Amino acid sequence: MTASDAGTAPWISRLIGSGSGVSVLVATAIVVADMIGVGVFTSLGFQVKDIPSGFSILLLWTVGGIVALCGVFSYSELGAMFPRSSGEYNFLGRAYHPAFGFLAGWVSATVGFAAPVALAAMAFGEYAKSVVPDLPPIPLAIGVVWLVSLVQLTGVRHSSTFQLIATILKVVLIVAFLVAGFIIGVPQPIAFTPQAGDLAHIVSAPFAIGLVFVMYSFSGWNAATYIIGEMNMPQRDLPRALLAGTLIVLVLYVALNAVFLYSTPVGALAGQIDVASVAGSAIFGSLGGRIVGAMICVGLISSISAMMWIGPRVMMTMGEDIPALRVFSQRSRSGAPAYAILFQLAVANLLLFTRSFEAVLDFIQFALLFCSFFTVTGVIKLRITDPDLPRPYRAWGYPFTPLVFLLVTAFMMFYLLTERPMQSLSGMLVMLSGLLIYAVFRRRPVAAATSAHRE
Repeated sequence: MTASDAGTAPWISRLIGSGSGVSVLVATAIVVADMIGVGVFTSLGFQVKDIPSGFSILLLWTVGGIVALCGVFSYSELGAMFPRSSGEYNFLGRAYHPAFGFLAGWVSATVGFAAPVALAAMAFGEYAKSVVPDLPPIPLAIGVVWLVSLVQLTGVRHSSTFQLIATILKVVLIVAFLVAGFIIGVPQPIAFTPQAGDLAHIVSAPFAIGLVFVMYSFSGWNAATYIIGEMNMPQRDLPRALLAGTLIVLVLYVALNAVFLYSTPVGALAGQIDVASVAGSAIFGSLGGRIVGAMICVGLISSISAMMWIGPRVMMTMGEDIPALRVFSQRSRSGAPAYAILFQLAVANLLLFTRSFEAVLDFIQFALLFCSFFTVTGVIKLRITDPDLPRPYRAWGYPFTPLVFLLVTAFMMFYLLTERPMQSLSGMLVMLSGLLIYAVFRRRPVAAATSAHRE
């Protein structure tokens, strides 16, 4: 046992590994924690209003998971080729040009993670209030972000332990809810096998629009790519973590929607935003809302932890390349990028105090999809332009899996452009402003550093 293991329980030490890096189990936990937020607990009410079919609803969530897996295969290929932390900043810079990578990094490092952290923290405060009505949401939201940030500042070892325990607890609570729902819940007259009329639902516009929001619930499947540089064996462990994490979430999402529909009348769910509380009340009675609120609160802690871990790694890596941002690349004695963590903490707090996180999320959605689209396109580009590059992992199902992901992502971008044109264009302007920042920050050492990383 090393010195860093001294305060760690033996079973946890075995799970997170004996090395100083991130094990495949912890990386999988980060993926699961980042994906499961509040989306799956709120989406069904709007879907079932237009798609009153159990089979069609479960198929909708299954299709969303399959599309996410298509993205996993492409990101795994790039991550194994270029095992450096920071996700799209690294991938787009390698596949196209460092300036393109900087645009993605600029969005992620400033608000791309801070806004979801603030949203999750605010949701934590609201759900905690549903458990104990007198609790003030804003102080709770700020408190949970600070608590998780302090854990991250202690270094990778303690962060791994905290993340693993929080995520395991999250999954255990969800599984317990599922078991209780199917055993205690009163079965409703809804079929999960194909019925007459299901085909009409599946090819309808509501199904396609529902897929957009299902994909938002699956966002986070690429979480482990932001910490590739901290993984023990990235070429092997990254594909495993992304695949295992996404499959776990896919199963949980389909099962959760099944138990909601199984235990609760469709009429009671239709149009409701808080479907988990509605289902909880149907299963557990008057205490159902509090039970579900407590479960979601515990789950949100692991989500905030994952985002406070992976987000600062973008700024850290940018600091390694760009002299003007060099301070963010500095690590503490425990190995944590302290200044990058504190920067994201400050931005998240600012968004919480100003209650602007929802508006920020609205206008960065298109930019984030844009970056994912061109990252997966980069897999195809590199197969053509650099076929001899070492590929420790090759995307399964190529070229069909990348094309499936690209088609669905293109549809999501089209939907945002038509439904939220001003927000989408504003998000693109924020990303393009990164070109000006890049031009100001760029110096010869950046080019040298990028060249070194390409070799």
